[in-house]
Amino acid sequence: MVFGQVVIGPPGSGKTTYCNGMSQFLSLIGRKVAVLNLDPANDALPYECAINIEDLIKLSDVMNEHSLGPNGGLVYCMDYLEKNIDWLESKLKPLLKDHYLLFDFPGQVELFFLHSNARSVINKLIKKLDLRLTAIHLVDAHLCCDPGKYISALLLSLSTMIHLELPHINVLSKIDLIESYGKLAFNLEYYTDVEDLSYLQHHLDQDPRSAKYRKLTKELCDVIEDYNLVNFSTLDIQDKESVGNLVKLIDKSNGYIFSSIDSSAIEFSKIAAGPLDWDYYRTLAVQEKYMEEAEKAEKDDKM
Repeated sequence: MVFGQVVIGPPGSGKTTYCNGMSQFLSLIGRKVAVLNLDPANDALPYECAINIEDLIKLSDVMNEHSLGPNGGLVYCMDYLEKNIDWLESKLKPLLKDHYLLFDFPGQVELFFLHSNARSVINKLIKKLDLRLTAIHLVDAHLCCDPGKYISALLLSLSTMIHLELPHINVLSKIDLIESYGKLAFNLEYYTDVEDLSYLQHHLDQDPRSAKYRKLTKELCDVIEDYNLVNFSTLDIQDKESVGNLVKLIDKSNGYIFSSIDSSAIEFSKIAAGPLDWDYYRTLAVQEKYMEEAEKAEKDDKM
């Protein structure tokens, strides 16, 4: 089995930065990582790219040839990729033996809750190549500072979860910058746990732009709460412990943690024993995790 992440989210949410930081973290703990750029508009890649969609199709060429704007061009590119999925499969096959995959997708949100092409690409890869993928949906944490934008982010997250039908983790990215955007109406746990959205109603009513949509907003909040699917993890990509905690969630969601308990213990022993240029885990967190894995492995051996 091959494991990996499908990295999605609105423009500016930090997908490419996430792929760069996550690939460094996973490499540090001993995983061979391959990052696949499937965003034809992303022409400034900070990471080493194993597969680049621009080798198949370029957004600028599509826009010029078909007189399309950026949004229409991206839809066209995803349609083209779906029809030429054999190209992507052939590029992926050499990586399947021993690589962990990171798929860096475009930021056009319509691709993930309205159009079917991106979902079809992902599903075909999962079925043909036996992939175990988790969708990582990044949302800029500054949206928590505006109740209306926060509810919009919740709706987008819910729609994307239902549309993709993958193990799914919603992430508030750039959490280290949230204080610079303004004071939150509630503590951070309120926004991550997504409980009782009626508390936001008062703050929405203070904004004359939102007051006239009071009934609509209430109905939308009811939809979100009725599904009871959306919550958020937080991420500071520069904080090694924050990245590590997210990796734990991802490994549980796609089953990586169960694929080899022994190899998992080895990964964490590398962190505990080796010198690090980038100290991803604080010492205490490393020791606790390593001891946890060692104790579990010992119990399994006795059974």
